Amino acid sequence: MISQTFKITNPSGFHVRPTKTFVQAANQYPCKITVINKGKKVNGKSSLSMLTLGIAAQEEVTLEIEGEREDEAMQELGKLFTEVHE
Repeated sequence: MISQTFKITNPSGFHVRPTKTFVQAANQYPCKITVINKGKKVNGKSSLSMLTLGIAAQEEVTLEIEGEREDEAMQELGKLFTEVHE
């Protein structure tokens, strides 16, 4: 398992559109993806679960990935937390 923390740079936080993009990308990988915010852990492959985190701008989230292609998944998914989305 690998783990890394990212700061949300999108001024609107991680709302519906970036969450949808993240979940679609996460589902391309055969590994377990967990997102942690303020001590709450959710399945990174579920839009509803991700939205319950209420991730705001400038907050830090931790991404834990375990399984096949975990390094590749971390690289791609980590970028989605630090890019600005409309």
